[in-house]
Amino acid sequence: MPLPDRRLPIGAELVPSGGAHFRVWAPRRRTVEVALEGSPARTFALEREDGGYFSGPVAEAHAGSLYKYRLDGGESFPDPASRFQPRGPHGPSEVVDPSAYRWRDGEWKGVSLAGQVLYEMHVGTFTPEGTWDSARLELGALRDVGVTVLEVMPIADFAGCFDWGYDDVDLYAPTLLYGTPDAFRGFVDDAHAHGLGVILDVVYNHLGPDGNYLEQYSKSYFTTKYGTEWGEPFNYDGEDCAPVREFIVANATCWIDEYHLDGLRLDATQSMHDHSPEHVITALARAARSAARPRPIIVVAENEPQDTRLVRPPEEGGYGLDGLWNDDFHHSAMVALTGHNEAYYSDYAGGPQEFVSALKYGYLYQGQRFRWQGKRRGTPSYGLPRPAFVTFIQNHDQVANSARGQRVHALTSPGRWRALTALMLLGPGTPMLFQGEEHTSSRPFLYFADHQPDIANAVRDGRRDFLKQFRSIALPDWEGCLPDPADAGTFERCRLDHSERERHPEAWALHRDLLRVRREDSVLSLQGRHGVDGAVLGAQAFVIRFFGPEGDDRLLVVNLGLDAYVTPAPEPLLAPPPGRLWSVRWSTESRAYGGCGTFPPDSVDGWRLPGEAAILLAPDAGAEEVPGEPWPELAKGRLRRSTDTKGPR
Repeated sequence: MPLPDRRLPIGAELVPSGGAHFRVWAPRRRTVEVALEGSPARTFALEREDGGYFSGPVAEAHAGSLYKYRLDGGESFPDPASRFQPRGPHGPSEVVDPSAYRWRDGEWKGVSLAGQVLYEMHVGTFTPEGTWDSARLELGALRDVGVTVLEVMPIADFAGCFDWGYDDVDLYAPTLLYGTPDAFRGFVDDAHAHGLGVILDVVYNHLGPDGNYLEQYSKSYFTTKYGTEWGEPFNYDGEDCAPVREFIVANATCWIDEYHLDGLRLDATQSMHDHSPEHVITALARAARSAARPRPIIVVAENEPQDTRLVRPPEEGGYGLDGLWNDDFHHSAMVALTGHNEAYYSDYAGGPQEFVSALKYGYLYQGQRFRWQGKRRGTPSYGLPRPAFVTFIQNHDQVANSARGQRVHALTSPGRWRALTALMLLGPGTPMLFQGEEHTSSRPFLYFADHQPDIANAVRDGRRDFLKQFRSIALPDWEGCLPDPADAGTFERCRLDHSERERHPEAWALHRDLLRVRREDSVLSLQGRHGVDGAVLGAQAFVIRFFGPEGDDRLLVVNLGLDAYVTPAPEPLLAPPPGRLWSVRWSTESRAYGGCGTFPPDSVDGWRLPGEAAILLAPDAGAEEVPGEPWPELAKGRLRRSTDTKGPR
C-alpha cells in the first residue's frame, strides 16, 4: 500500500483529504488497531507492512482526537511517536496539527555557533509558574543582558509532576506540565522576535524508568550489549536497529521542522553507542540541518570522554557537529573558586596554567592519563575553531552535584567570582550561562524527580551513593542534609525569582557590560581568530593576549590571589604594541559591580595586579610616560603611608 505524503515516517498525521494517517513500528505484534476515544469508542485496524510496520488511514480521526494502539487485540498503549500526551505518559495520545500555528518568524535567519552566548534554562523552574507563557515574559530581559541563544533543558514528556528533564519517555511530545505544543511554538516565535535563537536539549542515550512503553512494540528498541548509568541504551547497531535509528533521526527533524528550533544539544553522547559505518549522531545532525534548510542551525554535544571527533567534519572521520561542552574549563574554575579538588575534580589544580591552556587549546586533557578514572582522557583539539568549545562555570549538573544546589557565587569570594566570570565571558570559547546566574540567584538548583515510591527510593539511594565521592560532602550526618529528590518542596525551592535582577544590580550590570564588551569590541568579538596566547605571572595570576588584525591587541590580566607586584616583568605578552601604552578598558573592580575602583596595573615600577580581579587593557596612543609614584592616589598626595591599623580617631 503506497504511503501518503508524510512529514515524518511514524506517528499520527492529518491528511488533506480528511482524517489522519497512522504508522507505527511493532514487529513483535500480529495486529495493531487505532483505538479512538469517544462515545462510543471505536477501533480501526492498521495494515501490516514489510519490516514490522503497521499503517493506515482513519477518516474519523481529526486534530484533538485521543487514541492509543491496541496490540494483538489486548491492551492498548500510547503512540511511541505521540506528538502530545494531554494526560501524561500513561494516558492516550493526541492527534496534533503542527500546521495550525501561524508563525510570525518568516524573517528569522537562523543561528551559527560563532558569536553566540548560550543560556541554559529549565522551563519548570525558570519562572514561579513554570510554563511557556510565563517564560515568554522574561525574553526581553535575557536579550537586554546579552544572551543570544536559549538552550532549553529536555521537555519531552515524563511521569510525575516534576522532573529536571532527563527521565523523559515520550520523545516527540512536549510535556503538558509546561503547556501545549502550540504554547511551545509561541515561545520559540517570541524568542525569534526578540532576536533569540532556541535550541533543545535532547536525550538519545536512554529513556526514563516510568511510562516507557517502547518494548511493548519491539524488544529491539534497546540493547544489553552496552550499558549506561541510567538504564539500557538505544539499539543503534544491533539486529533490527534500522527502525530505531529512524525513530531517533525523525525525532531530531521533528523538533527542527515542527517547532522552528535553531538546533539541538545532545545529552551524554558517550552513551549513544554505535559502531555502524555511519554513527547515528552524524545521521541525525545531517537530517536536522536538512529539515532547517536554508536556515543554519547548531548542534552541540555533551561528551564526558572529550572526543573531538564529534565536531570534526565527516570527510575527516568526524560526526559533523558544531560544539562541545568544555568540562575541563568548568572543573578548573570550580577548584579555583572553591578550593576543593575532590572526586572528578581531583586532576585539576585551578591554577593559572590551566586557564591559559584552556583558552588556547579548548580541552586540557587531550590524551593524558587521568588519575581519577584510571585511564587516558580526551583527544586532540588541534585545528578546531575556538567557538567550538562551550565554556561555563556552572550548569544544571554541576550545581545540583554540590548536594545543596548552591550556585558558584555562594561558594567563593565576590572578587574571584567576578574575575572568573570575566574570563569566561571574554574568552574565545562560546560562553554559556545557567539560569539565574546573571543576577546571582539566591535560589538553589537541586536534583528533583517525581517518581513512584519504589523508583523514588532507588533514586534517593543512588543519589546518596553518587555524592559519597565528594569528601567535603560525605561527613558525619551529611545524609540528613540532602534534599529528597521526590519531595515537591525540593522542586519548589528551585523556582527563580526574577525580581532579584533589581535586588542584585551589580551582578546584572557585570554580565550586561561584559557581554556588551564581548559583542562590540573589535578584537574580542573575533573569538581569537587572529590568535590567543597567555602566560603565568605568579602563583595565581596570569595574562591572556588576544591578537588583533591591525596590532590593536587586547590584554586580559587575571589575579585570583593576593595583590601581586610583578617586577621585573620579562614576559613579552605584557609589552604594549609599538608606540602605544596600555589603558584600562574594563575592570571587575568597578564600583558598578561592587568593587572599589581600579588603578592602571602597568606602572614605571612594574606591574601591580589587584587581588581577586580581572582587568581588560587596550592600547592607546597615550601621553608620554612620566616616572613617578605608581599608585596615583599616593602620587597626588591623597593618601599617607601608615602602620596604624585602627584607622582615624
